[in-house]
Amino acid sequence: MTGASLRFLAFSALVILLANLSRRFAWRQTVLLAANAAFLWECAAGESLLPLIAFVGYGYGGLKLLEARRARAIAPILVGSLLIYIWLKEYAFLPSALLLRSPYSTIGLSYILFRIIHLLVDARSGALGGRVGLVSYLTYTLNFTTLVAGPIQRYQDFDKGTRTAGRPSIIHIGEGLERIIVGCFKANVLGLAFAILKTDAARQVAGAASWGDRVLAGAALVASCPILLYCNFSGYIDIVIGIAGLIGFVLPENFDRPFSASSFIAFWGRWHITLSTWLKTYVYNPLLMLLMRRYPADTLVPVWGVLAYFVTFFLVGAWHGRTSAFLFFGVLQGLGMSMNKLYEIALVASLGRKRAKTLTSNGSYVAICRGLTFTWFALTLLWFWFDWAQVAGLATAMGGLATIGALLLILTASTLGLALWEVGRTALWSIEWRQQPVLGSRYVRTAWCTLLGLIAAMMFVFGQRAPEIVYKAF
Repeated sequence: MTGASLRFLAFSALVILLANLSRRFAWRQTVLLAANAAFLWECAAGESLLPLIAFVGYGYGGLKLLEARRARAIAPILVGSLLIYIWLKEYAFLPSALLLRSPYSTIGLSYILFRIIHLLVDARSGALGGRVGLVSYLTYTLNFTTLVAGPIQRYQDFDKGTRTAGRPSIIHIGEGLERIIVGCFKANVLGLAFAILKTDAARQVAGAASWGDRVLAGAALVASCPILLYCNFSGYIDIVIGIAGLIGFVLPENFDRPFSASSFIAFWGRWHITLSTWLKTYVYNPLLMLLMRRYPADTLVPVWGVLAYFVTFFLVGAWHGRTSAFLFFGVLQGLGMSMNKLYEIALVASLGRKRAKTLTSNGSYVAICRGLTFTWFALTLLWFWFDWAQVAGLATAMGGLATIGALLLILTASTLGLALWEVGRTALWSIEWRQQPVLGSRYVRTAWCTLLGLIAAMMFVFGQRAPEIVYKAF
């Protein structure tokens, strides 16, 4: 049951209907708890859920110890949760003799880990504002709208939203349906198109005879990776945000036009926003403060900032997957963030703040930075989509000169293409009628969503299977 399939949409429609039968919090909690259990059972597809349930139970036990102040330190509980997570995810460095032999489901385990760590840390600091009951804990950690691929939401926001939720108004219903339709179009139509492009490009790279053909195929392959991931991932997020809104609570946004970012640091502030926010809160800030307290020198502060960026975003790769390819993906993310920070420091040091600000506001400079950001992220995703043997095979088929040519082509095309996109978008949104943007009017939005809905519906009518949500694997 994927987030873009008819089955998932029908299941969600039933949950929406039941949840809105009563405004009572207890009823809404009961419906969500039952929906979470049914969703888990369906996604497990016959595999055992006992290890996953035990992990959730461990988190709740640790939470209760911290709430009762019976645990002297939080570190052993956190380390235990991380070790169990690594064991259940079967990271490649673990001996096979230590792993469970019977098949079991780990659906949503990565996001459950983040929620448990958040609860433990905030319980220790007293930031939760009260004790967390078992039902509230389960509806939060196993929330079916965010279990597969987020977004990552704070317990305080989730609990407040579910307690104060009412029946959605006509406006909220329209906005929720609009979000679901747009998400289905992204994930099912655009996602499928770029998945086909990526597969065909990989095949063409292996079979291309001329240098020019290899450059074009390689550029198409690498460039399609971030666009495919964006359509698939952000499309799913649109769907679940719309569903949550119709149930009666609000989920945080996870994307904010990431390809418009003019630096890699700004990109991660727009891409998977809730992940980068969580990492900033629970990894980057504590690590930076620890280094600054341990080595309190003003001249070292920029160094610690760069190091904290690298460590934090290296963990992005470690969290995404259990193989060395994902670890290298994390290295590349950390390298991009830390080098970007070093460049910002060097730019201010050489030009001064005023001149550096003038340069970074220049349209041509911004366009080139967008292109560099897109190209770097696209390159890093090779280790997200492929293992080392596949990457090596692509590199061998491409050759050094063709690889350089493909990257230069991506840089040029993304620099010009994204600049034209920004200019066109700004121009279209500047068109007004009755002092309101025409594109933002309910008539245009209704017509546009109707068109997208019809296209997405045609995919279902012709039996085209909805693509799997990529983040379901994590």
